[in-house]
Amino acid sequence: MQQQRRQPELVEGNLPVFVFPTELIFYADDQSTHKQVLTLYNPYEFALKFKVLCTTPNKYVVVDAAGAVKPQCCVDIVIRHRDVRACHYDVIDKFRLQVSEQSQRKALGRKEIIATLLPSAKEQRKEVEEKRIKEHLTESVFLEQMLCQTENRTASSGPSLLTVFLGIVCVAALMLPTLGEVESLVPLYFHLSVNQKLVAAYVLGLITMVILRI
Repeated sequence: MQQQRRQPELVEGNLPVFVFPTELIFYADDQSTHKQVLTLYNPYEFALKFKVLCTTPNKYVVVDAAGAVKPQCCVDIVIRHRDVRACHYDVIDKFRLQVSEQSQRKALGRKEIIATLLPSAKEQRKEVEEKRIKEHLTESVFLEQMLCQTENRTASSGPSLLTVFLGIVCVAALMLPTLGEVESLVPLYFHLSVNQKLVAAYVLGLITMVILRI
């Protein structure tokens, strides 16, 4: 009976995947950007398997493209660009991160990450940062609208205004840079540690699971 009640929550492809950043920018004239790090968060109470796929695997090296994440932990996935040439400038590549339970083979959730090679860091960095901020704001508005719509449909048992506020705060926290990131327009006192982002991802995961049950 317990397995039958749990099954609707873990529908194939519907499990939210928390990975940051959601966009990788490589600069041809800055070798330090040729290696990027994706952080996969697991805010759930069960372990996850993950696998990284790419539309152009010949252009990248993914260290530990498959592995596992313990409950309420995170793991870093290193991605290196190995084919930095002018013919690849402004070409959008995609990575797909699939997750599943360790005891199952089907993908419970997936997330796409965009990767782009740009010619110059100096010319493009400010524009890219502004674009990211706009995209993050759009995601925050979407989450707020989704939570508000759910609350309207279930006025008696739906999420409260406090739940909506907590969800927005968690999304905002996950958008902020991680401690140690040097190239960022965000002031240093807004940089969060990995543990702080893990807590935010865990709370956001709980809110999402509540919405999925409705």
